[in-house]
Formats: sequence, structure tokens, C-alpha cells
Amino acid sequence: MFKIEAAELIVARLPLKFRFETSFGVQTDKVVPLLVLHGDGVQGVSEGTMERAPMYREETITGALALLRDVFLPRVLGQSFANPEALNDALGSFRGNRMARAMVEMAAWDLWARQLDVPLGTLLGGRRDHVEVGVSLGIQPDEAATVDVVRRHVEQGYRRIKLKIRPGWDVQPVRATREAFPDIRLTVDANSAYTLADATRLRALDAFDLTYIEQPLAWDDLIDHAELQRQLSTPLCLDESVTSAQDARKGLTIRAGGVINVKVARVGGHAEARRVHDVAQAFGAPVWCGGMLESGIGRAHNIHLSTLPNFTLPGDTSSASRYWNTDLINEPLEAQGGLMPVPAGAGTGVTLNRAFLASVTELREERRP
Repeated sequence: MFKIEAAELIVARLPLKFRFETSFGVQTDKVVPLLVLHGDGVQGVSEGTMERAPMYREETITGALALLRDVFLPRVLGQSFANPEALNDALGSFRGNRMARAMVEMAAWDLWARQLDVPLGTLLGGRRDHVEVGVSLGIQPDEAATVDVVRRHVEQGYRRIKLKIRPGWDVQPVRATREAFPDIRLTVDANSAYTLADATRLRALDAFDLTYIEQPLAWDDLIDHAELQRQLSTPLCLDESVTSAQDARKGLTIRAGGVINVKVARVGGHAEARRVHDVAQAFGAPVWCGGMLESGIGRAHNIHLSTLPNFTLPGDTSSASRYWNTDLINEPLEAQGGLMPVPAGAGTGVTLNRAFLASVTELREERRP
């Protein structure tokens, strides 16, 4: 049993070390919502991956904070639970808002694991002490700049290169990259920027031996992805359109794709992420762990999740120093040779750098029963 005695809601802002452009737009900083749950002298911490505007999915930071304050935390504060699945049951009557619910569930997993003095990955069923990592590269000014940034990351040992694409910027950077690096594992991510009318353009990407094309069509679609997959030889990877194990089952049943990007917050937490993993494994479909420009808190959760056996493709859990001059945690999360060590110790194995966090905090609230 573990008891949730108090909670902290924190919102921090971190400047990115580089301009990150996708089909959604350009990012130069990251607003980071954090939830700290306290119980029996231990803290469990999670990170929200919703954004200021509903671009990736429909959730926003403002909406999530209101739900946490007024709905989710009042349901769990002062309560004892046998395990995080029991806490999930306490929130089970609420629809949607999976990213906000995931903040409560993921912090509870960290809290429970720390009380048990067990690594989070071990509790989830993980089997590794290192995970393979790739890198996600934003849209560059031109083909030469694309090849240059790819070269730097290939030299750093990353085991998969992912290029962000959008209509009008797709075949050109992929062709240039493949010509410069004929043997690397290469993928692209469209973030829902295309429609079936673009099938001919997307079919041209078949020529470049991509491991997959990630979420080319609408964020809430499976049917059109199935039609597009019939027209392509390159596997499609489902991201935004899979928010549950049921979505994964439906998408794989109708062959809307052959790979799934598992983002733990998008599906509502670790328990559902594990179920998505299991469904995909039953279908023989590999999964990998996607990223949302997380600080070290979210990155550590992702690394532990990636230790499960069907995470057979490199994820987006690249080195934290790519993104931040100073992270929100005390422990470095750095890949070597394309492998990220799983943080040692109980729970996620990382701790908040409270002094630095205070310097970048925009909001902090305490909540009690």
C-alpha cells in the first residue's frame, strides 16, 4: 500500500539550445508541468507533455492544471492504494484527458517504486540496463544543413535518424540524407501534415529504404492510414492516433501501420503503455518510445518504459544535453554509442535539482487533502 499525503504542482520554462521546427511550427523553449506526490517521506515525480496550445493532441497545459487541481487530485489526495493500477481505477470514471491523468499515474508509479526500493523499469517488467536511442531532427533551412546536422548525430553514434517533414519539404531532405548516408537507419515524421491526396508524394519516399513513415495523416485517423498503407511498401508508424491498447488493436487489425510509437503520457500512463506494448507484441509489431522534448523527469520515465522487451526499435530518449544547458534533475542522462543507460536506483532513479528548478519556475502550488 502507498498513501498520497500531499502534492505539488509546478510549471517551469526551459530554453532550448536550438530552434526546433516541425510541421506544427517552431519551438525555442519548453514549458514543463511537473507533479510531485508525497507519501511516507518519499516523493514521486512526473512530467506533463501537453503543450500551451492544442497542437499535438487536444490537451493543453492550462486545461490540465485545472483538471489536476479540481478533479483528479481531490480524488486521490489522502487516499491509500494497493498499487498504481488501483489509483487508475479511482480515476476510471473520467473520460479522455489522458495526458493529465498520466501525470497522476506516473508520479504514483515513481512513488510506489521508491517506497519498494525497486527501479521503475523492474516493476514494469523491463529486462535491460541500457536502451537503444535515436534522434529526432527538426526541419532545417536547406538540404545541405540537413545533411550536416545528420552527420553530427551519426558521428555521435545515434542508432536511428528521424527527420521531420511536411508538404513541400519531404523528398528533398530524405534523398539528400540517404545519398550521403546509404546505410543508416532512417525514418521520417510528418506529425499529421498530409492527407490521402498526397499519396503519390508519400509513395516517392518508398525509394529511400526508410524504416517507417510516422503519422503522415490525421491525428485521430486510422481508416485513411490503412488505405495509405495499402499503397506504400514502407511501413507506417502510428503515433497521435493511438491513445490506448484498444486503438493499437484496431489499428493493427486493419493494417493501418506496422509500427507503434508509444508515448506513455499520450496513452494515459505506464499501465496503459504496457498494454499497448503487449498488444503490439501479440501482432508481431515492434514499438519504440517517442519523446516530447521532455526534461530529465519525463526522459527518465521514458527510459525505464523502454526496457520492456518489445521496444526493439531505437526511441527518442537521446541525451538531455542536446536540449538543455541545465536540466531539471541532478543526474546526467547521456547516451554513449547510441545506448542510454537506465538510471540506477529506486523509482526513476533521478531527483529534482530543486535550486535550479526554483530559478525557472513560473508557478508552484501545494495541495493537501
